[in-house]
Amino acid sequence: MPAKNTKARQGTNAATGSVRLSAAVVTPADSPFRNFSPYDPADGEPYMGPPQLDHFRKILLDWRRQLMEEVDRTVNHMQDEAANFPDPADRATQEEEFSIELKTRDRERKLIKKIAETLERINTEDYGYCETCGVEIGLRRLEARPTASQCVDCKALSELRERQLHA
Repeated sequence: MPAKNTKARQGTNAATGSVRLSAAVVTPADSPFRNFSPYDPADGEPYMGPPQLDHFRKILLDWRRQLMEEVDRTVNHMQDEAANFPDPADRATQEEEFSIELKTRDRERKLIKKIAETLERINTEDYGYCETCGVEIGLRRLEARPTASQCVDCKALSELRERQLHA
């Protein structure tokens, strides 16, 4: 899932000369969450009942649609911009730009696959529960990362194990 960009704003206190940093969250215009409204469950509503599953299905389908549109734009852009520059530096620059764009699209292709797997979990009503321990993942975590398949605790343990293996 695309994450929100965070930019630090810096200010200086004239009296003390100290530097103050504050984070500002910027959501890109093409973010899948630009028209997002958090789910507000009704009192006594069961976890991952039909209304919640529909909410997450819509988020995932919109996200997938936006990613697919970006793939189409990339193909059109690369076809339109492809040129045989006589200058080797210009050719190298274009090839590097295309390489970066293709790497980005490859990450998005993997994300589209993960979205499809998540939609399948919604269809089989396995969505919203940790694949490791079986507890509820939670609405807010799923809204932040709709493809999450583990609760926060299991994901943290998994990442810790991975870091230890690669250290």
